[in-house]
This record gives sequence, C-alpha cells and structure tokens, in this order.
Amino acid sequence: MNKAIRILIWLGVVILGALALGTIALHRGEEINAMWLVVAALSVYALGYRFYSKFISAKVLALDAQRATPAERLEDGRDFVPTNKWVVFGHHFAAIAGPGPLVGPVLAAQFGYLPGTLYILAGAVFAGCVQDFVILLFSVRRDGKSLTEMAREEIGVVGGFVAYVAVISIIVILLGAGALIVVNALKSSPWGVFTIAMTMPIAVLMGLYLRHLRPGKVLEVSALGFVSVMLAIWGGQWVSQTAAVAPWFTLTASTLAVVIIIYGFFASALPVWLLLAPRDYLSTFVKLGTIGLLALGIIALRPTLHMPPLTRFVDGSGPIFAGTIFPFAFITIACGAISGFHSLISSGTTPKLIRREHETRMVGYGAMMAESMVAIMAMIAACVLQPGTYFAINSPAGVVGQMPEAAAATISGWGFPVTAAGMHALAQAVGEQTLFNRTGGAPAFAVGMAHIFSSSLGGQAVMAIWYHFAIMFEALFILTVLDAGTRVGRFMLQDALGHVWKPLGRTGWYPSILATSALIVAAWGLFLWQGVKDPLGGINSLWPLFGICNQLLAAVALCVATTIIVKMGKARYSPVTLAPLAWLVAVTFTASWHKMFDPDPRIGFLAHARQLASSAAPGHEASRFIFNDRLDAAVTGILVCMVALILLESALVWMRVLSGRLQAGVRETPFVPTRFVAEEQW
Repeated sequence: MNKAIRILIWLGVVILGALALGTIALHRGEEINAMWLVVAALSVYALGYRFYSKFISAKVLALDAQRATPAERLEDGRDFVPTNKWVVFGHHFAAIAGPGPLVGPVLAAQFGYLPGTLYILAGAVFAGCVQDFVILLFSVRRDGKSLTEMAREEIGVVGGFVAYVAVISIIVILLGAGALIVVNALKSSPWGVFTIAMTMPIAVLMGLYLRHLRPGKVLEVSALGFVSVMLAIWGGQWVSQTAAVAPWFTLTASTLAVVIIIYGFFASALPVWLLLAPRDYLSTFVKLGTIGLLALGIIALRPTLHMPPLTRFVDGSGPIFAGTIFPFAFITIACGAISGFHSLISSGTTPKLIRREHETRMVGYGAMMAESMVAIMAMIAACVLQPGTYFAINSPAGVVGQMPEAAAATISGWGFPVTAAGMHALAQAVGEQTLFNRTGGAPAFAVGMAHIFSSSLGGQAVMAIWYHFAIMFEALFILTVLDAGTRVGRFMLQDALGHVWKPLGRTGWYPSILATSALIVAAWGLFLWQGVKDPLGGINSLWPLFGICNQLLAAVALCVATTIIVKMGKARYSPVTLAPLAWLVAVTFTASWHKMFDPDPRIGFLAHARQLASSAAPGHEASRFIFNDRLDAAVTGILVCMVALILLESALVWMRVLSGRLQAGVRETPFVPTRFVAEEQW
C-alpha cells in the first residue's frame, strides 16, 4: 500500500510538472502567471533529485556509507572537521551562490522568459548538479584534493596545468564582472552606497564582538548584525534625502571602481576573522532570509509575467548583449544551469567537512538545485516588469541614447512602450535619481523584487525600502565572492610564486601577502576598469567573457569526472558526464569563435577593434578600447586552446583505457571503515 501511494504521489508530480512545462512552452497570446515557473521548477527538481541523483549515487558512484571520509580520518579541528550535513549544505550554498544566478537570468530575459527558464531547469538537473555532485565525491575519496590536483593525477601534467590557468582566469574575470555589477548598481545612488558602505564596519564590529567581546555568542552577534543592517538601510534613506550629506555618497562609476579595487586589496590582506568571516556570515543569513521572503512573495502575489515567451531579439540584435539564443543565452545564464566555479568549492573546503559519504548527494546535487531555484526567481523578478521598463533599465546609453526622452523613444520603437515620465516616477518610488542605463542586471532584479515585495508586504509606500534592501542583498552576494575570490586567487598565486622564490609561497609572510594581493586585485581591476569605461556598459563584452571562462572551467571539471569514471571501469555510465561535457564544448567553442571573429562589431572583439581603429579621431580614447578588445580576444583564444588540449589529453586516456593499453584504476585513498554509527543511507 505504501509503495502504491508513493507511486501515485510521484505520478502526480510528473503530471503537474508536465502541465506546468507545457503551459510555459506552448502558451501564446496571453500573459501567464509566474507560479507556473515555480511549479515547473519544483516538480523538475523533485524528480531530478529523487530519481536521477539516486541513479548516479547507486550505479555511477556507488556511495558507501561505511567508508570513512577525510573529515573523519584527518580531523584536525581546523580544516578537516566532521560537520552536520545541514551546516555543510548551508556553507556550500553560501559559497557557490555568487552573482551568476541573480544576474545571468535577468540579462538573458531579453530573449523572453522561455529559453532561459527551460535551460535553467534542464541544465541544472543534467549538468550543473551532476558536476557539483561527482566532483565533490571524487574529492572526498582523495582526501579533499583540489580540481587541479585531481586533473594532474588522473589526466596528466597538461591537464593539471590547464586546470590551474583556467582557475586563475575564472577568478580574475569573475571578480571583474562581479565588481562591475556592483558599480552599475550603486553609481549615482547615495542610498545604495551608504548602505553597502555601512556593511563593512558592521562586519568588522561583528568580528571584534565574536573574537574579543563575547566569544561564541553567535545568536547575539546575529541579532546585532540584523539590526545594524536594517538601520543602515533606514539611514541610507535619510542620507539620500539630506542635501548636505547626499553628495558625499553620490559617486561616479569611475570613483566607485577605484573604491572597490581598494576594498578588494584590504579584504585580501586583512586577517580573515576581522572582515572576511563576519562578512560571509552576515551575507549568508541575508541570502537565505531574502530568498525565503521572495518565494513567499511570489506565492502570495502570484505575479503575472509581462515579458513574452520570446522577444524580437532572438535574431541576435538585443540591446543588452548582442548575439542569438545559441550560444549566447547559455553562456549568459551560466551559473543558474552549470558553473565551473562550483567545482572549486566542491574540491575546496566542502569535501573536508563531509561527515558521511552519502551526504555528498544532498550537499552537491541539492545545493546546486537551490542555486538553480534562485535563478528561476531572478527570471521571474525580471519578467514581472513591463518589457519597456526592463529594457529601459538594462539597455546601455550607447544603444538607446543618453537622454531619457531619446531612450524612451528608441525602446518604444522596438514595440515595448515606455515613457520618460513613467521611468522618472518609478525611480522616485524606489528612491533613485534615474533608472535609465543601469546595466548589469542587478537594478532590474531589485526593481522586480521590490515590485513583488511591495505588492504583498507593505504596499507601494515601502517600495524604496525593498528596492535598496534588494540592492544590498545583491551587493552582499557579489562582495562575498569578491572577498573570498581575491583571497583564493592570492593563495594560488603564492603557491605558484613559491616555486620561483620560497618566501613568496609562505601564506603568512606579509610582504608576500601584500604583493600577491596587489597582483590579483590589479588583474581583476583591469577588467573592471575596462567595463566601467565601455560606452556599451561593459556587460556586452565582460559578461559573455565571464560566461565563456566559467563554462570552460566546467568543461575541465567534467573532463576530470569523465576520466575518473572511465578509469573506474564504468565507461557505460560515462554519458552522465560526457553528455553535458559535449554540450558545453559546443556552446563555449561556438561562443568563443563568435566573440573573437564575428564580423558584427557588437559581437566580435576584433571587429569592434577594427571599427574603432577606422573611425577614431586623434586624441580619442579609442586606443585603450582597441587594446581592451584585443586583450579580451586573446584571453578567449588562449583559454579555448588550453581547454582543447585537456580535451585531447582526456580523450587519449579514455581510448587507452577502453582499448586495454592502460590498466583501469584510479588514485583513491584506500578504504577505511567509518567509526560512526551506521545511519540510513538515503
């Protein structure tokens, strides 16, 4: 009877999911309710976790609850610590949830809600969750080794070197793109600048409170942090409305870029307990709380999606970024479906915390599902806006014009009505001076989120509060990655330079800390400055470059995973990782070719450089833009060639194993039985 009930329940989930997906995919002519996206997502995730992840657990990975993990065998109270699975889940989600799932879907909404939504769901279940899960398990079975170490051991020297360069590249470009999103969200916004600026002394206060004043009082410091953040948002409103104070916090994009670069340096160089750890903690409960509130707001309001399923920009002429759905929608969404950055976390701190091997399923596969749900919510937040409003916020001045009237006329001419007066009223409602040309995705997400919240929790009177709460929420997401990413990049650089001169490899030696922090910050600061000065808002070039690098890193991770599966003697199950690998190679190599060589100057880096070279007047800044375009093309080309090398080396290993010329076998840590009491495996 119980089995029959379970079958009926899952059959109901299948029917409900199919109905929701059918409504999303086939409905035309009338606007649909956002709840259909939520129902489709929950149904797909439930089925994917229950059946596909269980198949991978049992058949591909053969999870063993009796096998001791490195957290148990190597427990040291510092890095290797057996930790409750829910705590590990929270840590892992907080670490992987950066700007990608918030920004990518918002930008991809220029094609309509349909392509992005379908890819987020399918990509997460069959690619992103799989990558995170298998890399986490393989790292657990190798004493928590990093992706680069696993690539070197299982594939070869070239694989290890390519993985190292890819990791450094993704960190640099991710941080540059993330910092640009913060700049575009906060420029000319005294309220937003004040609120975000106040989170820094709040974090320092929390760090000092926990370390010196009240050690171990986590609930007290949580309450202190929450109250302080709310006061910072309220104080930002007072700042923006006070003529004598507002100019101090009304910063240009260039000034903000310099401030964030300086902040990144100090975040990397200061002791971790003083800024990084409390900022991460502050960010974590704000993230989880806000996502929960947004879900409740969507359920309570059931907002309508005003964006059509497909827009006229599927032809590649989009104002936010140029290019057709294939491949550009997929590299734009990136993290909401699959993210190479996650493989760094799955082979970083998380495998050192896993208490039981079977918990890798919930942490690896489950946390990526949670991030994918964030991406669905971001898509909803963008698409509940009127399309004219969406394009007015996200389109750069170089495409629609500098003046509000000109921008409104251009966007209305596309068939998406909007007026300068209406945008001015919306800006006043959210406490901003203007919402035109706020590229980067964050302001559009914040407006959509404020619309949902104010319609269900407080009304229009508090829309400005909700908008700036959303801006703070997004900035905390991004600055958390900025903090940790700069520090991780510094560690990797120190490790490499230590082979040149040993003192540089000492992570506790302050001259090395300062020098390597400066190098990493200068690297991502170059991309940030490039984006700030770009007349097309930076996102047109920088976000596709980020997406390409991110997905190339995911391809490296899937090469490692496929190689290990083949060497385990389970080649028949290799399509589990080989299929998403083939998809990523097709998408990223195609996108890379277009970004380098497409003749359209809005797409191709080199075409844009040629256009500037032929039209630039003497004394113009064109020479710097030309250099930036050629740098972007060179970075893309080098990364594609290096990933092609690791693909080739991996394929050679696969063929040698399958032909019998190489004995199958992997370099796992020998089996040691766990001392923990046996628990139910699933």
